[in-house]
Amino acid sequence: MALNHGISGFGYVFEGLKLVLRPELRRFVLIPFLINLLVFSGLIWLGLSQFAGFMDWLLPADAWYSFLRWLLWPLFALTALLVVFFSFTALANFIAAPFNALLAERVEAHLSGLPLPPQPAFWKSLLPALAGELHKLIYFLLLALPLLLLFLIPLLNLAAPLLWFLFSAWMLALQYVDYPMGNHGIGFAQQRQQLKRQRLAALGFGSGVTLLMMIPLLNFLAMPAAVAGATALWCRRMQNQA
Repeated sequence: MALNHGISGFGYVFEGLKLVLRPELRRFVLIPFLINLLVFSGLIWLGLSQFAGFMDWLLPADAWYSFLRWLLWPLFALTALLVVFFSFTALANFIAAPFNALLAERVEAHLSGLPLPPQPAFWKSLLPALAGELHKLIYFLLLALPLLLLFLIPLLNLAAPLLWFLFSAWMLALQYVDYPMGNHGIGFAQQRQQLKRQRLAALGFGSGVTLLMMIPLLNFLAMPAAVAGATALWCRRMQNQA
């Protein structure tokens, strides 16, 4: 049963990818796609120019655990990628928040076949959307900083990559489910409580978003696909519990 919940959560990401390619939704995908394209282009440039030096700093050749370098390097490299990916994703979502909320609204209308309650004008939703992104950013930093410290503690840093992956999956699920739930006036604290009831599905969904972000070319569609997938997750598994 638990495995089924995780797999179903994972599948919503690829359902979201199918949804954003539908003709009636494409125009609502354009601005989130362009923002994601610019942010990921910056991420690729940063990775190509700075990544090797950063890994040498994180895993120096003269460290006492250098004999494990061959094992730790891929684990730390994956974690570094996840940290940078999530940081850039947070930036992209902060910029695109109002447009992502609009996309979630249109996806929900498409899935339900029913119009949503009247939404405020775009300019009126701009500040609340950005304030919500700031709230999520503070929540992320409060949890991320202790996790990042684990990378500096011998032995404990061996568990840090797995813990960071699970944390990233949870944060990505929380990040994107905010758009459909926010459209219904559900605040951040209640969103967390709702998502905890679907914890395995949320981790599966966040893992799927992480995978999509790492696939070349498809990663440019990761943000709008995640918004659409989170909306499908909300409509089918969470809305009746709200």
